[in-house]
Amino acid sequence: MKIALTTDHAGYEQLKELKAYLETEGYECVDFGPQSFDVNDDYPEFMFPAAQAVASGECQRGIIFGGSGQGEAMAVNRVKGARATVYYGPVSAKVAINAEGEMSDDPYVMLRLSREHNNANVLSLGARFLSMDEVKHVSKLWLETPDSTAERHLRRVEQLDV
Repeated sequence: MKIALTTDHAGYEQLKELKAYLETEGYECVDFGPQSFDVNDDYPEFMFPAAQAVASGECQRGIIFGGSGQGEAMAVNRVKGARATVYYGPVSAKVAINAEGEMSDDPYVMLRLSREHNNANVLSLGARFLSMDEVKHVSKLWLETPDSTAERHLRRVEQLDV
């Protein structure tokens, strides 16, 4: 699987380490920058090329960093065919997580659901909120989670790109 990677200055160091880790796990990574640290860079400059690579099929998934991951996901979600989800850390469900009324005590349920229910193809990570061990763990978990083939999920995702 080919993964688009990018960041702004906030995730510069994490991106380099994540790329090395993913490559040891057998993933092919395409680094969309930045090539050097610049505290004054603007995240959209790096997010759009990565999002376009995922939307076009050049890359199957993307993992991006920003200080919070929020603005970066907003930029990616402006590209038709790119569907970014933001991850900060483990959560617990307070009510049923699906139409069948199932509960979950899985602290990564929201991350899994972003793939299973929404076929998210870009993971936006808040670099200021996650340790490197967490980044590696959730990236691998997210990459290994398949999207759902349930008709209702496919139909809803299809409606996002009209």
